[in-house]
Amino acid sequence: MKRLSEQQTKILFEKLSKYIGTNVKLLIDRTDGTYCFREMKSRVYYMSEKILKLAETVPKEHMVSVGTCFGKFTKGNKFILHITALAYLAPYAQYKIWLKPAAEQQFLYGNNVSKSGMGRITENTPIYQGVIVMSMSDVPLGFGVAAKSTNDCKIADPLVTVCFHQADIGEYIRSEENLI
Repeated sequence: MKRLSEQQTKILFEKLSKYIGTNVKLLIDRTDGTYCFREMKSRVYYMSEKILKLAETVPKEHMVSVGTCFGKFTKGNKFILHITALAYLAPYAQYKIWLKPAAEQQFLYGNNVSKSGMGRITENTPIYQGVIVMSMSDVPLGFGVAAKSTNDCKIADPLVTVCFHQADIGEYIRSEENLI
């Protein structure tokens, strides 16, 4: 487990701020302790400092993972957010899209969200903003990027894509070998 470089930290926080804005600092300084991000084999893990101290006693070659995998850095040094980060991003999300029950399954199969499948959208959502996709019963289903702003969604055709799919909880089944 090694610390993220300054450039990697900047890239990670920029990606997280697309979804949760200035609430990124709330991920680090929590009421139940201080949390941190660490890198192992180009994957970024989120864990408490107590867990980090315990993990330092395990030899590097025996360690598979520690904490929650938030994503990974590509060879081009871009950060890809994994669905495993959803539970930590959803409570702090600034912009959300709620899906109608009929559209949930299509989203969970990896398809984009059309206006006919959208139940609600957070007011003043800008175009190309990171959003958390929720069911109508407020269960986080995944995250994506808003293809239309809130105002554009009001006047859009029902078949127009309003949210581009990024990740969904169906990936636990489809890509379970790649998530660790």
